[in-house]
Amino acid sequence: MSFSAADHAFMARALQLAQRGLYSTTPNPRVGCVVVRDGWVIGEGWHEQAGLPHAEAGALEATVGAGDTAKGATAYVTLEPCSHFGRTPPCADALIEAGVIRVVVAMQDPNPLVAGQGLAKLSAAGIEVASGLLADEATELNIGFVSRMTRGRPWLRLKVAASLDGKTALNNGVSQWITGPDARRDAHAWRARSCAVLTGIGTVRDDNPRLTVREVETMRQPLKVVIDSRLETSPDAAVLEGGNVLIAAAQNDAGRFGALRARGAEIVLLSNVQGKVDLAELLRELGRRGINEVLAEAGTRLNGSLLREACVDELLIYQAPILLGDAARGMFGLAELTDLAGARHLRIIERRAVGADFRIRARLA
Repeated sequence: MSFSAADHAFMARALQLAQRGLYSTTPNPRVGCVVVRDGWVIGEGWHEQAGLPHAEAGALEATVGAGDTAKGATAYVTLEPCSHFGRTPPCADALIEAGVIRVVVAMQDPNPLVAGQGLAKLSAAGIEVASGLLADEATELNIGFVSRMTRGRPWLRLKVAASLDGKTALNNGVSQWITGPDARRDAHAWRARSCAVLTGIGTVRDDNPRLTVREVETMRQPLKVVIDSRLETSPDAAVLEGGNVLIAAAQNDAGRFGALRARGAEIVLLSNVQGKVDLAELLRELGRRGINEVLAEAGTRLNGSLLREACVDELLIYQAPILLGDAARGMFGLAELTDLAGARHLRIIERRAVGADFRIRARLA
C-alpha cells in the first residue's frame, strides 16, 4: 500500500503526540491521533493516562472545540482504534459517529481484544482503512506493550554503567560514580519511561539504592522490584521508602516476611529447582500485573543470570572514557568460553554521546 508525503507527515506528527505519554500511559500503549480535513489539521490528541480519554477521543473533541467537525476528514492514528469497551468507550465507534471517511493507522493492535477488529469495524462502516504507515516507529514506541501482548512478559532493558575496559566497579565494590551527571540524568529518563525498575539483593546490600526517578520530571514512580531469594533485604533499606516495592523470593521465612510487609513491601514466592528466584516466571508475573517495560539495574551476577536465562531483550550501556584495570568487576557474570563460536552476538541499534560518556543500545542478535 502506498502512502503520500502528506500521509507520512501527518503520521509523524501523530507519533510526536504519542511520545507525550511516554512516562504516563502504563499499562496502556502510547497513542497519538491527528484529524485532517482538506489538508489542514483540525484536531490533535494523545493518550495521557490510563482511565483518561484515548487519543482519538481527544482529537475529535478538539475539532469540536475549534468550531469544526470531523465529517469528511482523515484520522491518522499510531495504533489501531479499539473496538471494545474498557475504561473508555470504543474509539472505532467514535470515529464512525464523527463521520470520518478515512483512517490511517501505523500498526495493528497486538491486544487480542482488538487485533484487527477495530479496523474491520471501520471498514464495515464504509470507512477507507489503510495500515502500516511508519509501523516500525510505532512498534518501537510501544515495544513493551507489544511484548506483553504477544509474549506475556515485559520488555527488559539491562542498564550498565561501565568503564571503557568494561568494568562496573572496583574490586572493593566502589562504583560511584563511573559515569558523569549527564549520563545519570539520561538513565533516570529511562527509569521514568519504565513501568518497573529491577535489581538484586547484592545491589541493595552494597549500594542501598532508592531506585526512584529524581533527575527528570515524571507523573509516576515505577514499581521497584528486588530479587532476593532468601529475604535478606533489611527493613531499613532505602528501596523500601515510599512503598511500591515487590520482592521476589524463593524461601518462605515468616519473620522476615512480616518485617518487610510492615515496611509496605509485597512479597511473591517464585522458586525454581535450584532454590533461587525463577527469573522467567518473575517476568511473566510482571506481565500479569500490566508491566510493559522493565529496566534492570543490577550487579555482575544477576546481570549474568538474566542473560543466561534469556530474560534480556536490550542492553543499555553507558560507557565512560576511563580505565579501571583487570582486577575491577566486569559487566556480566558469564561462564568462560573456550571457543568464539559460543560468543553472544549483539546488534547495535544506537550509539550516541551523552555528556562525556557514550550510550550504547544493543539487542541480542
